[in-house]
Amino acid sequence: MFRALSRLSTAGFRSLARTRTGYSAPLASRCYSHGKVETDEEFDSRWVTYFSKPDIDAWELRKGMNTLIGYDLVPEPKILDSALRACRRLNDLASAIRILEAVKDKAGPHKDIYPYVIQELKPTLTELGISTPEELGIDKL
Repeated sequence: MFRALSRLSTAGFRSLARTRTGYSAPLASRCYSHGKVETDEEFDSRWVTYFSKPDIDAWELRKGMNTLIGYDLVPEPKILDSALRACRRLNDLASAIRILEAVKDKAGPHKDIYPYVIQELKPTLTELGISTPEELGIDKL
């Protein structure tokens, strides 16, 4: 039994030790993605649909916002509008304030983005009775 094993291992070793001179490797090419590229409108529509689900729960809301904030972008006001409306359906004021804080943080050094987003969301914030972090005074903490 050991003799058969040693023959197999020796034969296996010899096959590994042989070099194949007739084989040349192809040049490396990288194909990162073959999928369809999503347009900005499709991206916005996908997230508006996600937050507009009538049966969304608090976990899905937080999961969606964490994923959205993880992207290298500041969400469009229409996406934030549907997220804030989802917060209102769930009676979750804290999440609504956190969304606004996250948008301010994502805007970073670009001081004109956050005021624009607040300007666009002002009618929704007024309708839903949501105050901005600045109105609450928690932006100075």
